[in-house]
Amino acid sequence: MNARKLPADLHERAAEILAGRMEPAPARHASTVVVLRDHDVHGLQAFMLRRVRSMVFAPGAYVFPGGAVDPRDGEADLAWSGPSPAEWGAAFNAGETLARELVCAAVRETFEESLVLLAGPTGASIVDDTCGGQWEADRLALLDRSLSFGGFLARRGLVLRSDLLRPWAHWVTPAVEPKRYDTRFFVAGIPAGQRAGDVSTEADRVTWVRPAEAAERGGTGEWPMLPPTLATLADLAGFATVDEVLAARREIIVQEPDVEIVDGEAYLVLPEDVLRHYARG
Repeated sequence: MNARKLPADLHERAAEILAGRMEPAPARHASTVVVLRDHDVHGLQAFMLRRVRSMVFAPGAYVFPGGAVDPRDGEADLAWSGPSPAEWGAAFNAGETLARELVCAAVRETFEESLVLLAGPTGASIVDDTCGGQWEADRLALLDRSLSFGGFLARRGLVLRSDLLRPWAHWVTPAVEPKRYDTRFFVAGIPAGQRAGDVSTEADRVTWVRPAEAAERGGTGEWPMLPPTLATLADLAGFATVDEVLAARREIIVQEPDVEIVDGEAYLVLPEDVLRHYARG
């Protein structure tokens, strides 16, 4: 069986759900973005954050920037350049409104958690610097939801650059978890002139790391990591440059690990290729 034993505190919940006595928590739509760069010495690197241990979901885990969709992310009147929401919907098997929300959430969350902003004054340009007091004020306003993403772009006179993103994967949190997300994964290269910063209050460390190295650390348990993160890093380890990643053609298949109880123990059933990387530890 391609499985990993679940923590003891989830055993009873797993048994109740499998027996039909408990409904799984609903999964919120969310977006995650793997921000990539080409380093002169280390080659392809991904930007990662370590979540603070006080977080309810995945405390202490190494993750990529991302988070849940804000209903206002679907505002139809924001300036947009690149593949349309309908095209993104086709890639992620989502309706046009949801696809718009997912792309906007991807760009918004990346800015909120790293200062990387995939937007520009025109559909062919990009913001070259997001540091400074006014940018920080806008970032905080996005965080406390006093400013919508569409309002932020309008205030700045910016156009969302959906052409800078690529669809990568689709994972749903297992039914046994009390907090669940239906997450689309994107990849993007960091725009020239921008710098990723340590700004997220949900993280206590940020780092640029080669995907292969991060996958190795995740597989051994040195860096706590959820299966979708490890799977994404393992996939990216086969690429040498950002351009290679962005040029890759991906078939997006929904992955939702199952839960089984065997001999009184609860197990998370994972795809074989993901389990193989955990087995390194």
